[in-house]
Amino acid sequence: MQLHSRVKPWSGEPRVLRVTTRPDVPRTDSVYLREGALLVMGGTPVGDVVVLPEALGYLTEGDVVRLVPQVGEVSVLYRRASPHNSVLLTERCNSRCLMCSQPPKGADDSYLVDVWLQAVRLMDPETAELGISGGEPALLGERLLELLRTCRQHLPKTALHLLSNGRLFNYLSFAREVSKVGCEDLMVGIPVYSDLSSRHAFVVQAQGAFDQTLRGIINLKRCGVRVELRVVLHRETVDRLPQLARFITRNLPFVDHVALMGLELMGFAKTNLDALWIEPNEYQPKLRAAVEELAQARLSVSIYNHQLCVLDRSLWPYARKSISDWKNDYVEECARCAERERCGGFFASAALRRPAHIKALQSEAGAA
Repeated sequence: MQLHSRVKPWSGEPRVLRVTTRPDVPRTDSVYLREGALLVMGGTPVGDVVVLPEALGYLTEGDVVRLVPQVGEVSVLYRRASPHNSVLLTERCNSRCLMCSQPPKGADDSYLVDVWLQAVRLMDPETAELGISGGEPALLGERLLELLRTCRQHLPKTALHLLSNGRLFNYLSFAREVSKVGCEDLMVGIPVYSDLSSRHAFVVQAQGAFDQTLRGIINLKRCGVRVELRVVLHRETVDRLPQLARFITRNLPFVDHVALMGLELMGFAKTNLDALWIEPNEYQPKLRAAVEELAQARLSVSIYNHQLCVLDRSLWPYARKSISDWKNDYVEECARCAERERCGGFFASAALRRPAHIKALQSEAGAA
């Protein structure tokens, strides 16, 4: 699914607007959608007509878009009917993870906070969940807190999932400020890649990151903020996966969730693919041992971004359909698979390389 497109440029300033199909709705913060075109008030006495490409034909009532007239840019910021909405708050980061799917950039992109502050105010208050990611959102400091306060005010029922490397939460004062915002359903997802500080530092390409991350996790929990640990599985992390699980159960048993995640082959993961790739069947014993360790300690654990046919059947209860709908895909074998509806499928980027053992599964009744 396409979220950005270029159309014929027109005059005007960049605007964030809610899509409406009702011509009677005031258009100070709305854009009227009719027959595949947007009517944008302000350019002429009757408005500018923006003809949408077919790729954005899914736009409908309640969606939120950003229009940049001078370059003819239409960006879809929010889809009311989707459970997979997310906020890219910055592309700056203080780590350079080997498999980062959104490689950090040094440019000043502080304008993004203002864009999202406008967008959040236009989102449906009944939105179930909203992701907040980067880059590293914590680098924004007070501006991250401003976004969280805006979410609390305009999306009081919405679960917020903030992705962070956790390093800046080693400052207890910052963890306290996040807690004081008072978002009722906030979880911070933080990666821990090894039980060894040197291995974690190598994966994130930042010396001292292991200690900073652990202090950040402890500080957030101390302040009452829920924390999810995230482990991306590749050749540099799977070897000590059982030891990492034991480290978590002994030292971080208070975390709220552990997610064991497959690679998304974008960004640095694509660049470093030959060094990072490992066939899922090679690490099944270690993955199974890690899940058993975490489950026996009564920790909530999930497996993300894996196809059921590459997982040991004992791990199926932990597998989740985790890939966002706009980048989710299935392959030819999936069309014949009895478990397709339960399976999370692939990232669209998996076309670069996919597991060698993909196959169509039979139903248990039809299995040999």
